[in-house]
Amino acid sequence: MKWYSQSTKSVLETLETSRISGLSEPKAQLRQQEYGPNRLQSAKKEPAWKMFLKSFKEPLIIILLVATGLALASAMYDFNVTGDHKHAMASVYEAVAILLIVVINSGLTFHQTRSAQKSLEALSNMRQHHMHVLRDSNWISVAASDLVPGDIVSVKSGDFIDGDLRWLKTAELQINESHLTGESDAISKDTEAVSEDTELGDRTNMGYSGSMVVNGNGIGVVVATGMDTELGRISNLMQDIDDQKTPIEKSVHRLSKKLMIIAGLIILLTIGYDIVKQLLQVGNVSLESLAGISSTSIAIAVASIPDAMPVVLSIVLTIGAKMMADQKGLVKSLSSVETLGSTTYIASDKTGTLTKNEMTVTRFWANGEVYDVEGNGYTPVGDIIRTDGKPVNPKDYQRFLEVAVLNNEAEIKPDDKQNWRPFGNPTDVSLVVLGAKQGVKRDALLEERGNHDIDIIRILPFDSTRKMMTVVIKENGKYYSLTKGAPDVIKDRTASAMLDDQVVDIGEVAADIENTMLAFANNALRTISLTQREVTRDQALNAPSEELERDLCFLGLVGIIDPPREEVRASVKKLTDAAVNVVMITGDHAATAKAIAKQLGIIKSKTARVITGKELETMDDAQLAEAVLTTRVYARVTPAHKQRIIKQLQQHKQVVAMTGDGINDAPALKAADIGIAMGINGTEVTKDAADLILLDDKFTTIEKSVESGRTIFANILNFMRHELTTNVAEVLSLLLGVFLITAPIGHITEVTPTLTALMVLWVNMISDSLPSFALGYDEAEADVMKQQPRDTNQSILANGMLSRVLIRGGVMGGAVFIAFIWAANQGFSIAQSQTIAFLTLVFGQLWHVYDARSTKTLFDRNPFTNSRLTLAVGFAATSSVLVTLIPFFNQVMGTASLSMGLYVGIIILSALPTFILSGIKKLIWRMREGQNDDVVEYD
Repeated sequence: MKWYSQSTKSVLETLETSRISGLSEPKAQLRQQEYGPNRLQSAKKEPAWKMFLKSFKEPLIIILLVATGLALASAMYDFNVTGDHKHAMASVYEAVAILLIVVINSGLTFHQTRSAQKSLEALSNMRQHHMHVLRDSNWISVAASDLVPGDIVSVKSGDFIDGDLRWLKTAELQINESHLTGESDAISKDTEAVSEDTELGDRTNMGYSGSMVVNGNGIGVVVATGMDTELGRISNLMQDIDDQKTPIEKSVHRLSKKLMIIAGLIILLTIGYDIVKQLLQVGNVSLESLAGISSTSIAIAVASIPDAMPVVLSIVLTIGAKMMADQKGLVKSLSSVETLGSTTYIASDKTGTLTKNEMTVTRFWANGEVYDVEGNGYTPVGDIIRTDGKPVNPKDYQRFLEVAVLNNEAEIKPDDKQNWRPFGNPTDVSLVVLGAKQGVKRDALLEERGNHDIDIIRILPFDSTRKMMTVVIKENGKYYSLTKGAPDVIKDRTASAMLDDQVVDIGEVAADIENTMLAFANNALRTISLTQREVTRDQALNAPSEELERDLCFLGLVGIIDPPREEVRASVKKLTDAAVNVVMITGDHAATAKAIAKQLGIIKSKTARVITGKELETMDDAQLAEAVLTTRVYARVTPAHKQRIIKQLQQHKQVVAMTGDGINDAPALKAADIGIAMGINGTEVTKDAADLILLDDKFTTIEKSVESGRTIFANILNFMRHELTTNVAEVLSLLLGVFLITAPIGHITEVTPTLTALMVLWVNMISDSLPSFALGYDEAEADVMKQQPRDTNQSILANGMLSRVLIRGGVMGGAVFIAFIWAANQGFSIAQSQTIAFLTLVFGQLWHVYDARSTKTLFDRNPFTNSRLTLAVGFAATSSVLVTLIPFFNQVMGTASLSMGLYVGIIILSALPTFILSGIKKLIWRMREGQNDDVVEYD
């Protein structure tokens, strides 16, 4: 119901309550039963067991489970039919090892999802306050959770509002609703009804849950509680939004499906080929031959799947999270680490994100001159300088500053850490800070009894009708009314002005004041006029505001702004250079938003389009979709508008990051591909909805996080290229054995696999994965922030990666098979022949990891800059040799010891494919660079 469009009488009648006595206790209890506690509902969480089992639906896991089933079936056959207990135990070892890999992968996936899960606990726990409530004609303190619609409540400065209220009485009441509207300035409240199409930020007769009273007092009636409040609607928006899969998750999922299909086809082809071969050669298919086919199929199934990919991906992303933490970015979801690297749009709230959320006087006009004020925020430090560069005489603006602090009820105080904290209306606070920068303070003026003998006689508070505030003082025996207010109101009430320390007719300076006011407005400065008037004692004591607030003497004009963060402009430029578009989405006014955006470089022209919330309401999705790619500023928007904007950008296949600090940003943060919250000034709700929290609240941290994200994704591509190359080599070496060995060679039969399944598992999980982990620590290549954001719809095998994987994997797999055949021809045992093939694969991929570090060749990067990689390669090489020497591994993996000469020969010869291919590519690279310096190659 649109309570704001109804009269107070109508609201009270509809809610069946009384302004005089409030609700009766029995009626309040009945409504408590009807509406429930004044709390927000948490999203229903998925059970832990269900979350864990979800990981078993992944394509890679399914293939490994199939391989486990085949291994167990082979073991059962050997135990019960052939009696070959040695082969049966080997199959059991294979099944246990594969199942262990599945459990580890699923466990890590579960842990990551569980720890990164979004919750609404901050929203659910917001009701920890008490409110002053009228029940049975008595004012009592009631827990906020016990509020019900129809309750009459009283609030004063400093109170939190719990529940949506329709104001019945207000006195200087001002509410900070920046958590909902994005406006940094407090909103003055009244009781008058407004039209039905009034936007949330302009509903001056309403108070919303989660807001804070910054000035005055008021009485209101509760019209909504819990999930029916505006805050509750935001909570619903958050619960209705599905968490977005990150680009790398989508890419890996697509790749996994393809690998599952390819693996299935290869296994079926292998089994079919062997069966046909048996039929043609022998005329039937024996159970023994099926067992041999099963062993080869298990090995191929394991070889075709990059078993360690999920584990390595999680660890590399964890490394990325640590990198971002070092840059003051706290990552809540590991998969979101790389998302910033592919971000094309950063949609940012203005207040508190691009600006400081600290109203500050940066310029003022006094005594005929314009002055600039140095320093931002609440710290009372900063010089005042003339804009024309001439020397400053503080006496020229002394009276102006005195009026600014005397017509004021705000104050600033240092906290325990000596940081200055504001108390009162934000506009008044900015005037207090201005005076303090020059040593002009209200308390000191009132206590001084020398040159000044000042007493406050009366205060006529600001209200939305007059748009002015007046303080009557007695100074050295004379009486003065000091009035401040909106310039458009003040100008019609002034008769004179202070110019060069002389009182002159207002007509002499009216044009100058008007031009100054327009200049201030063009720079996004909100303007307040300060005046004074000498009055009689009787007027000072008894005159109404209408009499006191006329025939004023104009003292000056202040320009106030919520200043942009100093570092943001440079960050916006760097992000723009990296082809990342920065968009401002704010609840503030269009003129202010445009001016701030121009200062920050978000827009280049004053004629740039700004879309307001009202315009958004009239636009359908097609119209908005057409506008979003060219619009950089949105003003006076609601949380639902923010989500629409993000959704339309996503419809254009853009990767959107949303930053913010207020509760009003939370749904948009969750809807975005990655949500970024402010860690210092951000609300708990926003932090809970975010994927990345900026611990220093600096926009520059986003820029650094983008670079970290791009670096991590490049490292992810490097390790995936390395892992897939090894998988191709494994599968090819096994398939060549299936199709090319048609008769026994020495001790090897036509069904003997080139590698055992456990050898393949060792390569995937130890000698391949450990160096891949270390690749996550590689530094970025020099041009990472000069590249275009990657296309998230593009396969991770694009840009030449597929051809590079197939060529290098094919050559490596061929070398492994040749080594196997050579060993068989030399009369080595099955175990020795498979061990020679195994070590050829191990050292081949250990040499290859140095080539995988670069998009160019291994000659383009110093191999020793990554010390972790050097250690990982050394460990993998040593441990792989040891498993051929230790009897336990000989039995479990089917390895055998070799002579020293063979070990050395394998290490040297396995390096040749990588060095030869890299050398050829280096030559081609140089030839192309010579022909065209602009040619860039990615494979």
